[in-house]
Amino acid sequence: MKPARSVPVLMYHHVSPSPGLVTITPEHFADQMRGLAAAGYRTLSAAEFSAYLAGAPVPDKSVLLTFDDGYLDNWVYAHPVLEELGQKAVMFVVTDWIKDGPVRSHAGAAAGDALPATPEHNACKAAIAAGRADEVIVRWSEIEAMRAAGTFEFHSHTHSHTRWDKTCPDAAAKRAGLADDLAGARATLAERLGAVSDHLCWPQGYFDDDYLAVANAAGFRHLYTVRPGPNRPGDDPGHIHRVVVKDKPAAWLNSRLWLYRKPRLAAWYSRGR
Repeated sequence: MKPARSVPVLMYHHVSPSPGLVTITPEHFADQMRGLAAAGYRTLSAAEFSAYLAGAPVPDKSVLLTFDDGYLDNWVYAHPVLEELGQKAVMFVVTDWIKDGPVRSHAGAAAGDALPATPEHNACKAAIAAGRADEVIVRWSEIEAMRAAGTFEFHSHTHSHTRWDKTCPDAAAKRAGLADDLAGARATLAERLGAVSDHLCWPQGYFDDDYLAVANAAGFRHLYTVRPGPNRPGDDPGHIHRVVVKDKPAAWLNSRLWLYRKPRLAAWYSRGR
């Protein structure tokens, strides 16, 4: 086995027919995933990626799929594609947004089942702000179904998705707010899923020295940014690079994966991003 020199980490948000920001159409997402399969890529779990950063070899064509925020459309449109192809992904969820309720239909269900609406990004943000997160965010029942199917695993994106650097008057209040936010997410995930990992995705990609110190004190070691670049064996797990995926066919994605699997080329290319 030729070992990977760099593992690309892909960043998705929405997979939906509603056009908007950070959104991939279901057709392009399916094409991208089938393109990965056809090209021989292996989708990693968070544990496999952690081991890789610590020095364990993984195949050259390895990739980590990540989804931010936990939108309902991830269940409706991404989950059935991953299940069909035997692929897996990581979802970073905001635990305060997740509610209880029955499983809703998805695109891989029986023909004729009505699919729930999956609004565009700004409409999702408005619904969450208005206290209607359940309309646009996955439910615990859907999380359990995805875990059982092996399509998604679930990690922290904080409890409230608050930018404490913007809402707190001083550094002490910022640190305290973030610490409570991380503790709330950890407690919720432990209660609902039986365990919580040391993987954390920063809301809006923001972090500073205070954020890093608070996250480390809370036990988080694998920290995901929105900054592109290579992820090589021995790299700092506290600064994981991710590649924003565009609403384009498989050929585009495979060309980016070819680039980001090459550490020097990926580092050079990312400087201008």
